[in-house]
Amino acid sequence: MSKLHEMYERAYLKQVKSRIEEPRQFIQVILGPRQVGKTTMINQLLPECSIPYVYESADTITATSPVWLMQVWETARLKMKASGAKEYLLVIDEIQKIDNWSEVVKQQWDKDTREKVNIKVVLLGSSRLLIQKGLTESLAGRFEILYLGHWSFAEMEVAFGWSVQQYIYFGGYPGSASLINDEERWKSYIKDALIETSISKDILMLTRVDKPALLKRLFELGCLYSGQILSYTKIIGQLQDAGNTTTLANYLKLLSDSGLLGGLEKYAGSVIRQRSSSPKFQVYNNALLTSQDHDTYSTAIVNPKRWGRLVESSVGAHLLNHSLSERYNLYYWREGNNEVDFILKKGGDVIGLEVKSGLGVDTKGMDLFNEKFHPHKILLVGTGGLSYEEFLKINPKDLF
Repeated sequence: MSKLHEMYERAYLKQVKSRIEEPRQFIQVILGPRQVGKTTMINQLLPECSIPYVYESADTITATSPVWLMQVWETARLKMKASGAKEYLLVIDEIQKIDNWSEVVKQQWDKDTREKVNIKVVLLGSSRLLIQKGLTESLAGRFEILYLGHWSFAEMEVAFGWSVQQYIYFGGYPGSASLINDEERWKSYIKDALIETSISKDILMLTRVDKPALLKRLFELGCLYSGQILSYTKIIGQLQDAGNTTTLANYLKLLSDSGLLGGLEKYAGSVIRQRSSSPKFQVYNNALLTSQDHDTYSTAIVNPKRWGRLVESSVGAHLLNHSLSERYNLYYWREGNNEVDFILKKGGDVIGLEVKSGLGVDTKGMDLFNEKFHPHKILLVGTGGLSYEEFLKINPKDLF
């Protein structure tokens, strides 16, 4: 990670710091995809805290035995006792790598609670579903979650001086910012250090996947079609594999869990929906899309059709990332040839959002959606509406 990135403090840092400084009550769980700066944030935070600490990462050990976790916890207790400190902080990174971690954490946390040992705990992890499953099964009522998403345009602009065009093309991985003047090198870094690592370490090592090659091809196809709606039947045809729609839907869920590729469901109002047979692919970060094609920044920016697609994908990534931390649901809507790019829903409020690049603005889809569902708001981003730059700086929760 570049020095500039290490100096820049994300807004989450203050929130974590204030939670750590509160009296011991909850385990703090920080979730987010690889390379968004979870570990960097903790490294910035620890020296600022007045509490002595132990920091360990499960990524550094080869074994996945729960014994390691017990030993780390015991070390924190011994250090606290030896130093005479009134409180201690235990930070464990990539916790999902440890077998049965949630049961061990529950035992140790409850033991400290019973024996009035004031050890505060922060857990970090990059596999959202696995960690949430463990928390729900073993740690009900004992934790709070903070989700760290991909970097927004506002953050990349302040930390690295990026323009909105650079953000739309290169996405928001801080660790890759210093490489963008050498695009071949940048693309290799995204593919090897990010995509390959996330798929092999966060999905294939931790979950049973019968067809790893199919999962990788689904990811590549999803990136290629980011922003487009594709039926599972069509996907199977494209992948030339005997995989069925259930397998593909599960693989897409795993890719989404790792902050790589999501599949938006079709909005159906208050109707109880079956899982949509045609997801709309959406990358979590445009770098995942642009690192895999033959275009360059200079050729993409002068190709209106290509650039329009990147803009829509960038808006979608912005909405998808915030949907996790701000707790709203994100859909698309389509009926016949009429379509609305994004539908946001939080509680009873619904917002329709259309992205337009280029000339002519066709409002037929939005008109029909408005007539059918009477949304709380309808928004246009791009030609005739909010500029991309303005929109990418807004936290979508402020739209409600």
